Order: sequence, then C-alpha cells, then structure tokens
Amino acid sequence: MNNIRLTVEILLAVISFLFAKVNKFIIGNLYFIYLKFNQKKANQWRVIDNDLVASNLNLGVLMTKAPRWNTHAIIGTLGPFYLENNLSIDIKSANESSKSWIAIFYDFPNYQTITTIESNQVNSAESWKSIQLPKGKYTIGLRYYNYNKQLTLPAITIDGKEFTRAKEISPESNKFYDDLINRKNFYFLALHYYIYTILSLRKHLQESFIQREFLPVGATDTKFFYDSLDVGEILNIEVDEFTLKQYDIYITLYDRCSLPVSWFKLSKNREKTKPLMNKGYYLIRIKNDNKIENKFIDLKIKLTKSDRF
Repeated sequence: MNNIRLTVEILLAVISFLFAKVNKFIIGNLYFIYLKFNQKKANQWRVIDNDLVASNLNLGVLMTKAPRWNTHAIIGTLGPFYLENNLSIDIKSANESSKSWIAIFYDFPNYQTITTIESNQVNSAESWKSIQLPKGKYTIGLRYYNYNKQLTLPAITIDGKEFTRAKEISPESNKFYDDLINRKNFYFLALHYYIYTILSLRKHLQESFIQREFLPVGATDTKFFYDSLDVGEILNIEVDEFTLKQYDIYITLYDRCSLPVSWFKLSKNREKTKPLMNKGYYLIRIKNDNKIENKFIDLKIKLTKSDRF
C-alpha cells in the first residue's frame, strides 16, 4: 500500500471498529431484553440453522457476537438460566450424536468462558456428567463435530431439577451455509471491514488485540491459525503424517463481510484453498480429540500464501 491508500484504509478501519462496537452493544442489549421477556426460549435448545438465521435479528446477533462462523460443527445454545450450585448434562446423547463435542459454559451477560465439558474428557460408559458452578446466570454453547446422522441435543438438569429435555435435530442443520454469502450487504461490510485491515497489519499490532477481535470465544480445545488473504491469493497447507492422523484440521475462508465462502477438513498432507474473489481471511481450527497431555506440542503445519497464477 502507498501512504495515501494506507491512510485511507486505516481511517476506514477505525470507523468500522467503532461502528462494530456500538452495534455489538446495541444488538447485545436488544437480545438481552428479548431473552428476558421470552423466558420459554431460555430453557429450549436453539440450533444455528436456516430457521434461526432467517430472522434478521438473530443474524444480526450472530454477526456481532459470534461472527467467525464455524462451518464444521452443528451448534446449539441454551439459556440464560440461574444456577445455585450444580448442573448435570446427558453425555450419553452427546456421545451417541458426535465423535467429538464440547459444551462451553459462559457467564451471563458477559459471555466469559467459565468451564467446559469435552468428549475426550468424559467416561463414555457414564450417562451423565455433573459439574459444580458458582451461583449465578449462565448460558451453554454446544458444538458437535464429526456428527452422526441421528443427532440429539442433551437433556440438562439444574440443581437436581429438569431444565430441558433432550431434543432431536436434523443432521442437515448446517445446509444454510451453502448460500449464507448471499446475505452479504453493506451493513455487514461496515461491521467487519476493520478485521482484514488489522490482520494485514498484524506485525504492527499487539497479537492479544487481534486475538480478542478475531478469534471465537470459549474454544479451549482448539488451536487457531489465521491471517488475511488478498484477491486471488491461495493458502497452501502442508502437514506431516503424524499431524494428519492425530488432529482434525478444519479450514474456513471468509470474505471481508466475515461470511464464509469455502470450507473443508484437511484430508491430505498437502492441500490448497480456492483463490478468493475478494479480500478476506482464513481461520484454521485444529482439534485434538485423543486423550494425551500437552495438546498440540507435536503439531507440525506449514502455511504459505501464493497467487493463483
């Protein structure tokens, strides 16, 4: 970038950053009010699917609070709910639905991760898993990876009382991603314009700031790689045989509106992405579902960018 273009780019990014923060505050509070006056929704699992994103309010909430769409997992959310002491989750339903899952517990309304229950940390012979939590309000985010054809979101009991029953869901819940890019508009571009800029200038910025702005919250079981991509750029991914067998590696490419344009699970030692038609970025999620200590220490991955020509 020349100096003039860079100055304009940074100015637009600052405006986008401020715009995003204001909208996150407004939409977050509207959603808080919505949940407060619709308590029946709080004790029902809500699946991110076509029915959910068909609502402009729901899509707006997701684009401000969880814009790094996870195209590889079926996601259910529950709450907010009040808890005095303990919670139990029906892990039998989760284990029968998915080979790899994680339940993330957030405090409400701050959405800070409090704890997680992960498929590789539970006894598969048990039907329920109980945890102790400090008194307060919480929400749950449940992610099913490598899911089966028959899916059930688990029953939950709170302080010894049934809070929600198990709920069967469609294995086609993520089909909405196929045409989600068609929902792009100037509003979404304004919300996320600054993300490409900070990724492009990441060597001049604190990494903690970039992580806070870009990475999904709560994913304690996942290692991330991410960066910007220019028009026509290709991401080349190379791993060794051990890494390919040991880890599940998921790649998603987003346009500048933060809507997914392509995604796949790594299945070979060397793969490359399709070239982006517009400026955007990639996010690689790496999960280790084996019960070993010191996750990711043996991970070997090489990422390079190249032009399509």
